[in-house]
Amino acid sequence: MIPEQAMQRVQALLDHGGRQVLGIVGLPGAGKSTLAQALVDAFADRAMVAPMDGFHLANAELARLGRASRKGAPDTFDAAGYVALLRRLSRAVPGETVYAPAFHRDIEEPIAGEIALPSELPLIITEGNYLLLDEGGWSDARTYMDEVWFVDVDPAQRHRQLLERHMRYGRSREEALAWIEHTDEPNAVRIEATASRADFRFSLQPSHALPLEMGGCNPLR
Repeated sequence: MIPEQAMQRVQALLDHGGRQVLGIVGLPGAGKSTLAQALVDAFADRAMVAPMDGFHLANAELARLGRASRKGAPDTFDAAGYVALLRRLSRAVPGETVYAPAFHRDIEEPIAGEIALPSELPLIITEGNYLLLDEGGWSDARTYMDEVWFVDVDPAQRHRQLLERHMRYGRSREEALAWIEHTDEPNAVRIEATASRADFRFSLQPSHALPLEMGGCNPLR
C-alpha cells in the first residue's frame, strides 16, 4: 500500500502537464526501487523508472580504480552521466526516445540502453541514494528533478531487508553482515545528511508495507 499523501503528490505533479521528474531517496535497504515500481504500477502507462543504479561503474573499472570493496559509495558511480540523463529527461524532445541503463544485481553490472523512455511519457521516477548529495558530480542532479522524496523505514526492518538482499544474491550471512557494517552503513550516514534537501519526507510504516518483489532489476535498493 502506498501512503495516500504520496499518491496525491504524484497526481499533483501529473496535473502540471508536460514532463515531470520525481526523485526518490532513502538509505540502503529502505525500499526505494520497490516504492518506485509500485508507483509505476499505480499510474499505469503514465510513468516509468530510470534508476540511478544504472550508473554503477563496471566491476572491471572499480577494480582498476581500487574501489571494488566500496561499491555503492558516491565515487563508484558515473555521477556526471546520471546528471546528463536527468537533463535530457527533464527537457523531453518530441518524438525522441531516451535510453537509460539498468543495473542487474544477479550479475552486479549495469547494462546500457535497456530502458526506453519515450518523449510522450509524462512522469519519470528516478530512485537512488545520492540524488540530494551536494558534492562532486552529484551537485547538479537536484536541478533536473521537479520533486524529491526522502523515504524512511524502521531501522530493524531496513537491516533485515539489506541482509536478505545480500544473501539472495550470493553472499553468506557473515559476508552480508560485514558488507552492511563496512559499506552500507557508512553510505547511509552520508545519505541521511541530505534528507533536509527533500521536498517531502515520510516513513513507510507496516501499514504501508509493500511486497518484497515488485519487479525490476534492483529490489529493495
